[in-house]
Formats: sequence, C-alpha cells, structure tokens
Amino acid sequence: MKELAYLNRYLYKYRSYLIWGAVFVVISNIFAIIPAQVVRYAFDLVSDNINVYLALKQSATVQEKLYNAFAEAVLLYGLVIVSMALLRGLFLYLTRQTIIVMSRLIEYDLKNDIYEHYQTLPLSFYRRNNTGDLMARISEDVGHVRMYIGPAIMYGLNMVITFILIIGYMLTINVSLTIWSLLPLPVLSVSIYYVNNLINRHSEAIQRSLSDMSTFVQEAFSGIRVIKSFVREKDAAKQFLAKSNDYKTRSLHLAMVNALFHPLIMALIGLSTILTIYIGGMEVMSGTITTGNIAEFVIYINLLTWPVTSLGWITSIVQRAAASQKRINEFLNTKTDIVSTQNLEKEIAGSISFRQVSLRYPDSGIEALHQISFDIKPGESLAILGATGSGKSTIANLICRLYDPTEGEILVDGVPVPAYNISCYRRQIGYVPQDVFLFSDTIANNIGFGLAELDEQTMIQAAKDADVYQNIIDFPQGFATELGERGITLSGGQKQRVSIARAIVRNPRILILDDALSAVDTKTENAILNNLQRIMEGRTTVIISHRVSSAKLADHIIILENGRIAESGTHETLLLQGGLYKEMYEKQMKAEEEVTE
Repeated sequence: MKELAYLNRYLYKYRSYLIWGAVFVVISNIFAIIPAQVVRYAFDLVSDNINVYLALKQSATVQEKLYNAFAEAVLLYGLVIVSMALLRGLFLYLTRQTIIVMSRLIEYDLKNDIYEHYQTLPLSFYRRNNTGDLMARISEDVGHVRMYIGPAIMYGLNMVITFILIIGYMLTINVSLTIWSLLPLPVLSVSIYYVNNLINRHSEAIQRSLSDMSTFVQEAFSGIRVIKSFVREKDAAKQFLAKSNDYKTRSLHLAMVNALFHPLIMALIGLSTILTIYIGGMEVMSGTITTGNIAEFVIYINLLTWPVTSLGWITSIVQRAAASQKRINEFLNTKTDIVSTQNLEKEIAGSISFRQVSLRYPDSGIEALHQISFDIKPGESLAILGATGSGKSTIANLICRLYDPTEGEILVDGVPVPAYNISCYRRQIGYVPQDVFLFSDTIANNIGFGLAELDEQTMIQAAKDADVYQNIIDFPQGFATELGERGITLSGGQKQRVSIARAIVRNPRILILDDALSAVDTKTENAILNNLQRIMEGRTTVIISHRVSSAKLADHIIILENGRIAESGTHETLLLQGGLYKEMYEKQMKAEEEVTE
C-alpha cells in the first residue's frame, strides 16, 4: 500500500463522493437484509399455523378466513420484499454513481497530471525511455489503478459492511449454525484468489503474445516491398503461424482456468447451503431455532457469497494496482534538471556566446562536444558544418536549452541561459529540427503551431518564404489539407519547407536551421536561400548543414570534427586556408557539375 499512498491526495479531493458512497453501501445492505427477515416471518407464519388450518377442515368458513389472512400476509410480505429490492437497486445505483464516478474523475486527473509531468521532463528522459513504455504507463497502468480506486474500494466497502451487518446478526440468532454455514467461505475466498491470479498471469501472457503478433504483422505490412523483393513470403507466413499458435495455446490455457471459476463457486456455495440445512434442521429439532431461520440463513449465505468471492478478486486488483502505481511513481518522481535559476522574462536581442562548452550525454556517456567557444552578435549568422556525428545538432539543442552543458557556459545577451524563464526564452526561438515532425492536422495548423493566433496573410507569406506556397495551393483543399501521421501526405522536401514556414512565422529573434534543406533539390534550395537572405536580416541565425551552398550565406562559419572546432572563419578565408572546408566545397561543386551535365 506504500506505492498506492500517492493516490490519497485524490481520495481526499473527492472525499465527498467516497463518504456518500459508503453511506449508500450501508443503506443498500440494510435493504438486502430486511427481505431475509421477511422470508423468515413468512416461513414461521406458515409453519406455525399450517396445523391450525388443517384442523379447521370441518369449519370451511373459518378455514377460508384463515386462508385469506394467510394470503394477505404473504402478499404483504411479497410487496415488502419487492419494495426492498427496488430500494436496494436504487442505492446500489447511487453507490456506483459516487464511487465509480469518483474513480473516473481521479483517472482523469491522474492522466492529466502524468501528461503534464511528461511535458516538463528533459529530452534526455525521452532518449532513455521508449514511446511504448510512456504510453503504457499513462493508459494501461492508470487503468489498473482506476480499478483499485473504483471497483476495489466499492466492493471492499461492501464486503466489510456486509460482513459486519450479516454475520453480526447471524451470531445473535445461533452461533453454532453461523460457524458451520460460514465454514466453506474462507476456502472459497482463498481459492478465488489463486484462480484469479492464474487468470491474470495467463491474461498478461496473452497480451504479450498478442502484442508480439501485432508488431510482427505491422512490420510485415510496412516492409511488404522488402519481403516480396527477397521472396520471403513463405518464411513470413511461417513466423506468423508460430506466433499465432503461441497465442492460441495461451488462450486455451486461459479458457481452461476460466472454466474452473464458476464450478468452484457453485460447489462451495452448495456445500454452505447443505451444511446450513443439515445443522439448521438439527437445531430446529432441538427447538433452538425455527424453520424460518433456516430459510433466512440460506439467503444470508447467498448474500455473503459475492463479498467473500470478491475478497480474492480485490486482493489481486490491489496487487496489480500497486505494481502499476509503482511504475507511474518512477516517472512522477523523475524531476527535470532543466530549471530556471532567476525566472527572467525579457525580449532578447539575440547575441549568443559559447564559453568552453562541453557536453557528455548522461545516458550513453558519449562526449558530443569538447571545449566549444564562439560568439554571434545580434542579427549575425553562423553556419556550422561537419560530418555526421560531429556535434552539429547538439549545438542547436544547447541553444534551445533542451540540454544543459556538462562544462562551460552559454550566454544570450550576456546572460546565462539558465537564468531565463524557459517558456519565454524558447518562444523567441524559431527551430527547424533535422528530423522534421508534422502533426496529423491541417497544413495551416502545422504552420501556426507555435502561435495562439495566426494571421492568414502572415501564414501565406511564411509559406512563400519557405518556397512551399505553390505546393500547398495545388492541393484541392489548400492550407486546409489534412496531413497523415507524421505528415506522411507530403514529400520529404515539402515537409522540410512546411517546418521552415512554421519556424519563421513566429518572427523569432533567433532562427536555427538544423540541416533544414537536406531533402530539397538544388533549385529549391537556391529559392529558399534567396528568401532566407531577407528573412535573416535583423535576427540571429544558426545554419547547420552538410552543404557548403547553405553555409555561404553566413557571416561566420565553423567546421566541427569529433565534437571540436577544426576550422573557423568566413567563406573566403576558409577557402584560402585550404583545409576541410575547401575540400568539402570542391567535392560539392564537382558533384553539382556532374548532375548538371
């Protein structure tokens, strides 16, 4: 219960639901007990007066009056039982409308709190944890926790209150009969607990098997071209058959365990009923109780059956909920180290200074940058070139403060980046990431993603500047075109250009283009670069690229090699140096000439 103690804050928040739920459980159980007592009165009435009725056989008139009195009494008892059943049903409904509604409200709050917490965690957290695990904790694990907050608490309350009311009343009637009639119920509870655990284990195994099968099918369909190209259809079918057989075997095992559930319950309930009638009959013959008490006890046994059965079920739910809440708590207790030291909110001019900055990724231990230093004045541009893995994108992540450096300091307008309010700071940065991500939404909403409101003319201008306007209006629905998952509706180049439009529409003080033109052809690149010359005026721009053509626009260029600055200077000075930059430049010029020919 230590892990589940986290939920106490939510239970306190919705305590009124819990309190009223407990009240309704008590009332519904009272209305369940009264019919049993009415049945006892009816049985005793008949058994006590049946001999009198038979003795009056000679007097038909008196016998008829007695019969009518019996009929009226039985009818009255029947109406009372029906009324009690209706009232019990009403309060059971109210019980669910309080406790189950409470569980849904807590589920809603918990999911929102987890999602909100996810948003605060740094990029390093998402490098360490896969998306599937994040989704499982906010969906399946929260679902298990809800079962504890709702059904487990509701049935737990019902079980405790039913035990106190019914067993307490049974003991006042006859202690010996109570003990004998309840004797099989603990065995029932323990048996249900073990059967339920078996069901849970088999269910989880089935879910894993189904997940494996679904993953295999998804990969097979996604890679159907590869499968057909390498003529692997039969092998794929064979693998699917093996996974399908595994799923079938596990499902049959679960069906066998499920088949034990109801026979086990019925057998032990039957045993309780037999013991009640046998021991009760002996007590009736000794004059300790009446025949009505036997009928009453049989009803009580049936009323106790579900609470006793639910004990094992509730225990299993609590165990699963505790395991799930532990997994949830692991993430909720993970705190971000990207925090503001002074919460400074102000408009930035855009000067950037790296002072001996190094970064070693905590999850992999790889040193991405080593002793990097450079300065960019407001309105100037810097191009960063280098081979794959040289640390180019890491610099972009540091400027956006998605990471903090392991060593050194980053200043913006002479102020350490950690001093700024994170949201205020990032709102003034336009970032085009290397791995373009577009949402399953309209093109217009993707371009205006970073803005609360988007002026249509501004959006159109941003699309023109990114050289994607003509592509968009060629679609039948234009800017209202719905994109598929991750923007699959668009080509690679179109996605990059929409991403550029999304960055520049914010009119940022700092613009970061992380290999933003890698998926476009030379002609489109030149068109975008011509537009960028105008866009870059008055704002600090960082151009990360593997193409020298993109770097020529910049006021200053640095070449990275293995996380270190190998060369730096302007386009002209670097060509004169005859180093890495000149080598890259000549290779790319030669490649472009070959393409032209």
